[in-house]
Amino acid sequence: MMQSLSKRLDYLFRSTRGLTLVAIAVVSVITAVFGMLSGPMVEWGVKEVVVRGLGMKLVEAEREGRIIMLYHTIAMTVIAIEVYFITELLPMKRHEQTTINGTITIGYLTAGIFGLLFAYWGHNFIFHGLFLLGQSLVFFAGLLLSAALWPWKKEYRLPKDSPYAHTRGGLDLERLAFFVMAVATLVSASFGAVTGSYWGNGHETFLAEDLIRVPHKTELQKSIIGHLHIMLTLIAVAITLIVGRWKDFKGVLHKIAMPLMISGTIIITAGALSVVWVEWAHTIIYFGSVFVMLAALMYVIYAWDMLIKEGVAVQGLNNPNAWQKIRALLRDPLRFGPGWQMVFMNFTVSGVGIFMAVKLEEIFRVWPHREERITLTGHWHILSGLIATIILMYFADLSGLKGKARQWFGWLLIIMSDLAFASVTVFSMKRLFVSEVEQQPLVNWTMLLTDLGLAAVLVVLAIFMLWRLYDLFQAKGYWTQELKAERKKAAETEIAEQKHRLEELNTALKEVLK
Repeated sequence: MMQSLSKRLDYLFRSTRGLTLVAIAVVSVITAVFGMLSGPMVEWGVKEVVVRGLGMKLVEAEREGRIIMLYHTIAMTVIAIEVYFITELLPMKRHEQTTINGTITIGYLTAGIFGLLFAYWGHNFIFHGLFLLGQSLVFFAGLLLSAALWPWKKEYRLPKDSPYAHTRGGLDLERLAFFVMAVATLVSASFGAVTGSYWGNGHETFLAEDLIRVPHKTELQKSIIGHLHIMLTLIAVAITLIVGRWKDFKGVLHKIAMPLMISGTIIITAGALSVVWVEWAHTIIYFGSVFVMLAALMYVIYAWDMLIKEGVAVQGLNNPNAWQKIRALLRDPLRFGPGWQMVFMNFTVSGVGIFMAVKLEEIFRVWPHREERITLTGHWHILSGLIATIILMYFADLSGLKGKARQWFGWLLIIMSDLAFASVTVFSMKRLFVSEVEQQPLVNWTMLLTDLGLAAVLVVLAIFMLWRLYDLFQAKGYWTQELKAERKKAAETEIAEQKHRLEELNTALKEVLK
């Protein structure tokens, strides 16, 4: 019994796939519990039952602080998930992978548990100190990751004939893109940390969407606004690079995409953080966004072309027509989905954001403050939701989901999430095509479709997580295969490292003997 438990704990907290499963479970539980405190749950009386049942202490004047703590908890957990993916996908030393994964796991769990206890169950400042400790560990894990990703190491150089993007000297540009993203995230996190250090001493809690009509903002407020924008963007950049690695993105399009991604990440980060000092900082952000969006487009073209070719080959077709190509493209929702969500993002996030920026003074500032606030809030939530669906598709594929279960999970996740996000987009932009007097039918329908779509996504996710939990209790479940594969890979990595050390030692001895 103890041996069986020990093996499962070993899988959950020492293997990359197990750590990812735990982190997704944490986000799922947080979403399920704290999602009961807003939206229609308030009108249905569910919030009151949850608050009383869990003994929460909710003071209305502290609402903004609670929301900020909740968002940070979810964001750090998502970053931990992406870090697990990166340490598994990119070559690095075994001890580096173990140290990074262990540090960020302790960090996000400490910050999440004690941050939520502090925010929702009374203000014990020991808990707040532990929340800051957890954040510090997550930041330290980022430093370790950046060091491990350092792309100028000799062992990570690519040959001249490599199909992957590289310089003449063999510098791996994809690894450089990961490195730039990691460093940019650390710099951006520092902006938030510096502002946080002034809380109660020149800085007060606020939600960014509440300040959009305030003409004069303090430097600390601007710093938080820049921090908010760039952190979510960098999480999106990270998942784009991760799925590119998953699909073995290479060739001409890869060689075009990586320089664009590196340049775009640097420019967007500089633009978002320069909001503190420069009036035209948003122009820099838009310019950098073009590069990142083009890089993502290169990935989508490559991934979909590969799917079509593989599907056509499976069907044994030499000259497929358009319909046959579409069927080949759509045969696997988990592999089609990430690219589609990136395309869909242009209609619900990027396109809306650009249009809003271009017509800000002409249209949006004429609207009531509440309408502009709704648009901005929906903009950020849709982007984070789309990122979450891409992460789930990737992890479902890693989990070995097959057959009808794969089809149902993939298509329900895509269709129902997009239904919700499209409905939110229409709701947020409703003032363009309906007056306030006549808006109620539209509001009712968009809210109904949004709730339906999000509820379906949460149900699908719950079924998937219950399947993974059921599998974990099986003596020969899929988790055992993952654990064996992880141990095998770890052993091979350690053997290769030992061999490399012996070769270096042998070379050094020869030099000494000369």
